[in-house]
Amino acid sequence: MIAIIDYGVGNLFSLKSSLQAIGQEAVVTRELAVLERATHIILPGVGAFGDAVRKLHETGMFQAALSEAQKGKPILGICLGMQLLLETSYEYGEHRGLGLIQGKVKPIAEQIPKGLSIPHMGWNSLSFPEKKSPLFADVKEGEYVYFVHSYAGVGCADQCIATTEYGAPLTAAVQNGNVYGTQFHPEKSGETGLKILKTFCKLEGMR
Repeated sequence: MIAIIDYGVGNLFSLKSSLQAIGQEAVVTRELAVLERATHIILPGVGAFGDAVRKLHETGMFQAALSEAQKGKPILGICLGMQLLLETSYEYGEHRGLGLIQGKVKPIAEQIPKGLSIPHMGWNSLSFPEKKSPLFADVKEGEYVYFVHSYAGVGCADQCIATTEYGAPLTAAVQNGNVYGTQFHPEKSGETGLKILKTFCKLEGMR
C-alpha cells in the first residue's frame, strides 16, 4: 500500500489517480498507523514552504515522516514535498525543513539569467549523472517531465540525481538512501511520470 501524506497542502486527487492507473493501492492519510502499515510513502505539496512546514507540524506528519524515513521506508517528495526534504528554505523568510536531504531551497531568480519567466513552468528534459539513480531505471536521458516552481534546491551535491536546463542547470531530483524527491510532478508528466511512479513503488526499503 502506498500512503500519500495529507497535511492540507497538495493536489492529492491527481496523484492518487495516477497511482491507481499503474495498479497501485493508494491511501490519502494523516494517520500514523496507516503510515506505519504502508510499504511506501509520498509527500506531495504545492504553495509556500513556511505554511507547509507549519501544517506538517500541526498534523503530526513532520515527525511521522522523519520516523518512517529513519526506518528505511522508501519516501518520495514531489514539488514542494521535495523541497520540504531539504534542510532550510529561504522562501519568505527562513524555515527549517525535514533535513533528510542536504541543501537549501532558494529562488530560481538567483540561479537563472535575467529575463526568463518565473515561475519555471512547463515541460523540460532530464539529465542524469554518470551513475543513474534506481528511481530513473526506466527513464532515458532527455525525457521530458512537467515543472511548476519558483524555488529550487541548491547545494545538494552528490544527492542531486537529476537536473534540468532553464537558462542554467536546476536541481530536478534528489536522493539520500531511501529518501527521494522530484521537483517536477510525475503525476502530470505523462508516460514518463508514470514510469517513475511505477519504479518508485517497486523500490525496496533499507534496513
